Amino acid sequence: MTAARKIRVLVVDDSAIVRKVLTDILSQQPDIEVAGTAPDAFVARDKIVALRPDVLTLDVEMPRMDGLTFLEKLMKHYPLPVIVVSSLTQNSTRAALEALSRGAVDVLAKPGGPYSVADLKDDLPQRVRAAAAARLRAAAPPPAPRTPAPVAPSAPAVKNGQPAQHLIAIGASTGGTVAIERVLENLPASMPPIVVAQHIPPGFSATFAQRLNKICALEVREAAGGEILSCGMAVVAPGNRHLEIERIGGGGWRTRLHDGPKVCYQRPSVDVLFRSVAREAGSHAIGVLLTGMGADGAAGLLEMRRAGAGTIAQNEDTCVVYGMPREAVRLGAVQQVLPLDEIAGALLKRAPAPAAA
Repeated sequence: MTAARKIRVLVVDDSAIVRKVLTDILSQQPDIEVAGTAPDAFVARDKIVALRPDVLTLDVEMPRMDGLTFLEKLMKHYPLPVIVVSSLTQNSTRAALEALSRGAVDVLAKPGGPYSVADLKDDLPQRVRAAAAARLRAAAPPPAPRTPAPVAPSAPAVKNGQPAQHLIAIGASTGGTVAIERVLENLPASMPPIVVAQHIPPGFSATFAQRLNKICALEVREAAGGEILSCGMAVVAPGNRHLEIERIGGGGWRTRLHDGPKVCYQRPSVDVLFRSVAREAGSHAIGVLLTGMGADGAAGLLEMRRAGAGTIAQNEDTCVVYGMPREAVRLGAVQQVLPLDEIAGALLKRAPAPAAA
């Protein structure tokens, strides 16, 4: 996008109220314009051809053709950066996360319940800008049953739940749900505990953790606060809450959640998590910064490196948006820059296997 040209958005939703809310929010931004709106996929198809938008917002529950089916056709014939704007029902959150695996770049909650119009005013323009800068991935086929990665032959058998002596911290934003999935599904249950901060709205983080838990050898859950971190466990920060770790007596760590101010416009913030890891775990940790817009996590990763932790960033070619990793590299926070599919292997090499029970 050039500085003079506005980002053109097509808003697709069967609710006239939602179309108006999204249009009003985006029309207030000097660098964004709503090129048009559509109540269903068939009208959207014609308007995409006529208006050539840069970004699409898409509801997953629509009449005549559901959003997932439309997204598959769109990514095959006319790929565009798509932000899913979904209600918080269980079926909708599942469909929204499935849309991310099939090529959508981001997800937002419709206003209502715990997510207000004021939240959307803060988040939607930022997400649109990130989507406009996104590198589109090839659409993934419907998910097939996966076999978790085996434990490396050199690693001793480990009983899940062992106290942790090391841990891994992962942060991501735009494109991060798919990137995190790719990393975690290739790790065995013998890994040290993993803490994850992904920029995701309230209501979606629990569904995201449940999805990961089904396909990973690790036990994955949404953080509730106060969990003792043990081997074979991964915890995901809840939407709109900061996740930190704190050392406990006798060694190891537990999680802590809080509602502090947004950092880098985000809650959960990767910087908040990484800084707590630098402070509480030091050289016993590895930090991984994945795809995302902005700079969240870069300063925290630098603190981790200065505290003796290992640090890894996703490379530009495999990022949906090379923003956060680029900023970390610029700061000198990164020891290794790797393609996404090599990060799990690097963690297997760098994360010490715990002693057998």
